[in-house]
Order: sequence, then C-alpha cells, then structure tokens
Amino acid sequence: MNPETEYREGLEALAAHYQDILRLLGEDPTREGLLKTPMRVAKAMQVLTRGYEMDAHEVLRQALFKEDYSQMVIVKDIDFFSLCEHHMIPFYGKVHVAYIPNGYITGLSKIARVVDIYSHRLQVQERMTLQIKECIQQTLKPLGVMVVVEARHMCMQMRGVEKQNSITTTSDFCGAFNQAKTRQEFMNLIHNNKI
Repeated sequence: MNPETEYREGLEALAAHYQDILRLLGEDPTREGLLKTPMRVAKAMQVLTRGYEMDAHEVLRQALFKEDYSQMVIVKDIDFFSLCEHHMIPFYGKVHVAYIPNGYITGLSKIARVVDIYSHRLQVQERMTLQIKECIQQTLKPLGVMVVVEARHMCMQMRGVEKQNSITTTSDFCGAFNQAKTRQEFMNLIHNNKI
C-alpha cells in the first residue's frame, strides 16, 4: 500500500468529522481556503497512523539471515515522527537500536522499518521504546537488545509548559544489555558522531 495514494476504509467519514471540527472551532468550512482541508487532514491522519496496518514482526522475518556474528549491531540516528496519544500533537526525534545476534541477523533497513511502524500510531514515547525492543527480541531472539529514543514533544513546546528546548530520553534493554559495561559501550557508540 502506498500511503500517499491509497487510503484505508473510513476516509470519507473521517473527512466529515474534520468538517464538523472546523465548524466547532468557529471556522467556516465552506470558505475557499478550507474547502479541501477536511479531506487533506483525513488523508494526512491515515498516513500518520498507517502503522496500525503493518506487522513489525513480519517485516523482520522477511529479512532474517543465518549468520555467525555475535558482536553488537547498532543502527543509530533513525529519524521518526509520531503523534502523542494525549493531544494528537507531533513528537519527533531519533531512535538508536542495538542488538547482539544469536545466530540470525536482519536487514539493517528492517530495523528502521520497525521504528516507522510503531511511530506511525498514536503513541507515548515510553510504550514505543518498549514495543521496538520487544519486537526485535521476540523475532530475532538475540543475546540482547537495547533501544534509546530521544524526542522533542510539541505538546510541551506549543502548549502547557511551553518549554522549547526540552528533550525526553527513554531507554529499554534486555539480555546482555543488563550488564552496565555493555550498555555503556552502546551509549558511547551512539554518541560518537564519527563514521
């Protein structure tokens, strides 16, 4: 499914609701600048929540390769955008993922796709961090997984406390990453900007 040209069931109903929302906000949905806005927003929301239609475990399974490699594999600085489930306002940032293979590896782009799938849902950062880790752990069964998410939340910047420079960091880990030395190696590697 191409999220920019193919849409899920319910698109028309969603657009009708956005037309009502515009009216409730005090706008005139029939004025020229807003005529197509309800459908545009409905399409945008379907794109921004397309992760509900995807199976992250299956994405990893499609590119599972037997490999005798047992050192840390890191995919860092994976950009993501998501919608906070409390206000439906964006939060965005970077995800850093490491796993230590146990006989199997996956295509590197699949790690980024897992991030995309979970971020394209109504989310909280803490749950998204856990879901990414659990998906990789359950599907690849590695010796360990660690996920760190660094994000800016527009719900904190645009409303509420209006703190422009705050960054929220969450992490989750299991297996070999229960050892402080292994976690520290990962943290040192993700904050090293050299290629």
